[in-house]
Amino acid sequence: MKITVFGLGYVGCVVSACMAKDGHDVTGIDPDAAKVDAINRGQSPIVEPELGEVIAEAVRSGRIRALTSAKEIGDVSFVSVGTPSNGNGSFGASQILRVAAQIGELIAKTDQFHVVTIRSTVLPGTVEGKIIPLLESSSGKKLGEGFGVCVNPEFMRETTAVYDYYHPPMTVIGSTDERSGALVASLYDRVDAPLEHCRIRTAEMMKYACNAFHAVKITFANEIGNFCKALGIDSHEVMNIFCQDRKLNLSPYYLKPGFAFGGSCLPKDLRALLYESKLRDVEIPMLNSLLESNRLQVARAIDQVTKTGKNRIGVLGLSFKAGTDDLRESPIVSLIESLIGKGYAISIYDEEVSLARIRGANKRYIEHSIPHIASLLRERIQDVIEESEVLVVAKKGKSFEENVAGLNHGSVVIDLVRIFSDRSRQPVNYEGICW
Repeated sequence: MKITVFGLGYVGCVVSACMAKDGHDVTGIDPDAAKVDAINRGQSPIVEPELGEVIAEAVRSGRIRALTSAKEIGDVSFVSVGTPSNGNGSFGASQILRVAAQIGELIAKTDQFHVVTIRSTVLPGTVEGKIIPLLESSSGKKLGEGFGVCVNPEFMRETTAVYDYYHPPMTVIGSTDERSGALVASLYDRVDAPLEHCRIRTAEMMKYACNAFHAVKITFANEIGNFCKALGIDSHEVMNIFCQDRKLNLSPYYLKPGFAFGGSCLPKDLRALLYESKLRDVEIPMLNSLLESNRLQVARAIDQVTKTGKNRIGVLGLSFKAGTDDLRESPIVSLIESLIGKGYAISIYDEEVSLARIRGANKRYIEHSIPHIASLLRERIQDVIEESEVLVVAKKGKSFEENVAGLNHGSVVIDLVRIFSDRSRQPVNYEGICW
């Protein structure tokens, strides 16, 4: 294919070189004459292992060239210009919008369908709210008729960029239409990675989610390291063993947006760590923020309930997670206590907790610590559903999913745990806590 790459910085150079290596006809565009001259001489304008050799071979074979401005456009364009922060920290869109306008003017001159592919990191909503309208106005053509748009975030690391191009963790393509998505996907036939097709905004969000998590991991390791040093512990030994746990620590297990954490371990152990860090004058601000963030997630759920303007609230689930009757530090208990304090009429169903009232280990806790909540438990799930104007799904359970699926009796359903993987099964008046 004929590919035009706008922006010959770090990402643009690697994309241009690797696409040319794969046999495509690539034209790189950058207003910096020094970068353009370097590529046309078969040299890399950036220091990156292997990249110089790939560019040199592509120039010898005539598959790559560079220009300071584009006169025409091919089948696919990649936008890889910078999106640096503005002075106030906000997203800097000026370069990418300027290039989008240029691409639109080039699309106006061609009769063939063109796919604009955003490789730069852009905030969700940028493509639909700014780039597409700009492409339409500057080209005089409509999305889906004269052009399509894809978002294709990169996952390359400096010093291993060429290897990472061919071996990314995944290839993500958000597209406005199937035709455009399929065309861009075909460019990655030689790339060893699973292919993920998704919505435009999902693709825009991916790089932010990844980079935020990388920052969290680095900060977490540093804060644990600082705490370990204060106790005379080898932090590298701790983290090496920590990383052996692929069931919980390095896994998708806890990476599901939903309700607050609770239970017998997480809150108490985090508090103990924070208290000890204060005694030893070790500042761990990220870890210190976790309990407050957790409290705010409970407050978010309470706010969702109050905004409905309804008074009769049914809660499905009381223990802190499915499959247990453990009520210790359950965030659902905190949610219910707050709603009771605000004067709401509450009814609750939790089969596991009901059994615990009879013979479980939590019998004494239920009778002596939360009798005001235990008295609100119902024996049948249907009783709670029928009594409620708002139904809060607070933990996963097969019976919850079966009884709430397609519910259409006027109640608002607020889901804190995402019990439906199939959206078609969601009730009519359905809200997720953070989806």
